Amino acid sequence: MTEISPVSPVPGSAKAPAAPAATKADRLISSDFNTFLRMLTTQLKNQDPLNPMDNSEYAVQLATFSGVEQQVRTNALLESLGAQLGVSGLATYAGWVGKDARADMPVWYSGTPVTLAAKPDPKAESAELVVTNAAGLVVARQPVLPGADTVTWTGLDSLGAPMPTGRYTFALESFAQGTRIATTPAEAYARVIEARGGPTPTLVFTGGIAVEARNVTALRGG
Repeated sequence: MTEISPVSPVPGSAKAPAAPAATKADRLISSDFNTFLRMLTTQLKNQDPLNPMDNSEYAVQLATFSGVEQQVRTNALLESLGAQLGVSGLATYAGWVGKDARADMPVWYSGTPVTLAAKPDPKAESAELVVTNAAGLVVARQPVLPGADTVTWTGLDSLGAPMPTGRYTFALESFAQGTRIATTPAEAYARVIEARGGPTPTLVFTGGIAVEARNVTALRGG
């Protein structure tokens, strides 16, 4: 009897590479396609044999599913591109951390005077800076000279008493002949403590105040 020798592995052979993991879009499309096939099969089984569905109707259904499949893939691609752009933008905004940025936003007051960019309406005869606390109550009104570009709030209320630490918002009211003619935001400078990426990069300021980076109108060294 002839002895059969065991077969040796072919030199250099290796396992076939594993298939790449299915993406979220692929899993969603596969699930939807299986559901579509089940619905189509059920439709075929239950159609009236004396009045069967026209072939063109099946073609329309297949074309519709194909359009949905393409839309799912497009949405997944856009989501991926958005994430990549967010990371790219984060590298830019990371350099803003530690600097003072100006925007229309609340300010965390902790005893240091707040400098605001506030320009009265060109037609104004007088103007006032209006300070509102976190509860939405007006706590201070301060006159602003017509033509001024900046104003400083020292942290005092309308009676001259110091205000506690907290979040405050600012607006500028312009008056002519005793009538208010305009209310505009008073932009404030605040220290950037964090930059967050994503489809819409966001800056976080002292006190946890978050503002979209695109709303920043000026930047100065910290």
